[in-house]
Amino acid sequence: MRRRQGWDPAGPGGICGVAVGYPLDTVKVRIQTEPKYTGIWHCVRDTYRQEPVWGFYRGLSLPVCTVSLVSSVSFGTYHHCLDHICRFRYGRADAKPARTDVTLSGFASGLVRVFLTSPTEVAKVRLQTQTQQRRPSASWPSAAPICAAPPQSPALAPKYRGPLHCLATVAREEGLRGLYKGSSALLFRDSHSFATYFLSYAILCEWLTPTGHSQPDVLGVLVAGGCAGVLAWAVATPMDVIKSRLQADGQGQQRYRGLLHCAVTSVREEGPRVLFKGLTLNCCRAFPVNMVVFVTYEAVLRLTRGPLT
Repeated sequence: MRRRQGWDPAGPGGICGVAVGYPLDTVKVRIQTEPKYTGIWHCVRDTYRQEPVWGFYRGLSLPVCTVSLVSSVSFGTYHHCLDHICRFRYGRADAKPARTDVTLSGFASGLVRVFLTSPTEVAKVRLQTQTQQRRPSASWPSAAPICAAPPQSPALAPKYRGPLHCLATVAREEGLRGLYKGSSALLFRDSHSFATYFLSYAILCEWLTPTGHSQPDVLGVLVAGGCAGVLAWAVATPMDVIKSRLQADGQGQQRYRGLLHCAVTSVREEGPRVLFKGLTLNCCRAFPVNMVVFVTYEAVLRLTRGPLT
């Protein structure tokens, strides 16, 4: 997958991807951080019963506002590294890259995005999980006299009123390090998953390109993008679990001392299967999200630069 020079259209694709996948992402984060949930539908029913539809979109505004920048940086870093590698190895930037070149460029893309996404991920995870952490106390006992019912206790206000308030609160209470909590797990997650992501997309596009054409048709892009997303999240899920737990672990009762301690403690308490919590959801979410991301990316490229043949 090579980008022609000019405006990088990854931003619109990223926004569409977030809009499609965010409800499933909320369910995924809650399953990964709350052992009480026995499965996907248990979490969905519990969330809907307590917060109706809005509960699935907690913390959405910040990812939507930042996804254009993050997607552009990710895709831009990938293409920039690929151009430099091709120029260094083959003497020109438009040479066909080897699969090793694509893998290294994808790896670099994952490394760079961590510095932008870590604060956003912290705020997103805290907002998605705060209902479980800030739940009001139980109702008054039924034995209370009907004629002299005590006044209702006001519900506890949520700790975080929104993404910006969450970021400010985390920075004030935990320092700047709090905004990069779980960044080590995020680094491992994104570097390997983005290497898989771009490599698998490039390979699938080659396979799905009709004879005599330089790129696949719309159906081929949809299939390649969706499959690339699924493969990337299959690689990413173990570190995604650790990342979510580390980032949610900052409400005054800190359980984990770091990445290794979180991984060992989680496996010891819940077994090795804990590292694959949310895998089904990640894969189900990844296919439509990355279909949308890549088909939007390619469609904007064709509209701005003209169709390729």
